[in-house]
Order: sequence, then structure tokens, then C-alpha cells
Amino acid sequence: MSSPVLGGAQDRQTAAVPDPAPGKRLLLVAAVALIDADGRVLLAQRPPGKDMAGLWEFPGGKVDPGETPEAALIRELDEELGIQTWQSCLAPLTFASHAYDDVHLLMPLFACRRWSGVPRGQEGQALAWVRAQRLRDYPMPPADVPLVPILRDWLP
Repeated sequence: MSSPVLGGAQDRQTAAVPDPAPGKRLLLVAAVALIDADGRVLLAQRPPGKDMAGLWEFPGGKVDPGETPEAALIRELDEELGIQTWQSCLAPLTFASHAYDDVHLLMPLFACRRWSGVPRGQEGQALAWVRAQRLRDYPMPPADVPLVPILRDWLP
């Protein structure tokens, strides 16, 4: 008796994996690890009144329809921190994929070492420059947590 050859279109249909997040919309959010000359990473604290207020996160925000993650970061960094950067200064580093109760968040994380201006919380959020080895000392939203070991391994 011969065994069937796998890999055809019909096999892919029968071996389909069920959607792990039925009914959840996909939310694309871009984030950045701003890295200063001393190798520290900037964290922003979510302000009161927002979801997950008080938790620390990598700066960034939602990607608008028709916008690239890089364009979203350039816009968000200007709005939230009052700094300017350029697409050529944003290096893709890793990403997070996390299922919250109502959405599934997909978050590319970029590294950025060059910008113009001094980061200041434009929306009242506290900021902290943190060594990669100390990032775990700051409580973070669940989607940000898996990014910490990657930064710890990547930065000195």
C-alpha cells in the first residue's frame, strides 16, 4: 500500500489550523526602543484614564489605515514625546503577538538610536531611561513583556 504525497492544496485545506482568536479583530501597533548614547532604553508610563494605566511600555501607538508602522512611529514620537526621527533611523528588531480579551495585538518593535529633540511626555506620561538588564523592574502590559529578553540579549 502506498502512502499519499503530502503538500498539495487539498492537504493544506484539510490540515488547516483553526483560528486561535475567532471574533477578535487584529490591532496593529508599532513600538520603538529608543536607545540613548549610554545604551539605555526609554520607557513611558501609561497615564491615568487609559487602559492599563500605570504600566510602563515602549513608546509608539496604533497604525492608522493606509499607514506603515514606520510612519506611525514617526507621527507618534512627535505627538507623544515631541521628538523627530526618520524612517532610515528605525531598524526592525522583533515583534510581539498577544491575545487580549477583545483584540489580538500585533506589535513590531523597532530600535532607534537617532532622533532630534529631547523626549518629554507630551500627554502627561512619566518617562524613564532604563538599562536593558533593569527592564523587568518595570511592570508592563502583557504584550511588551516578551520583548524584554530580546532587548536584554541585544543590548550590552
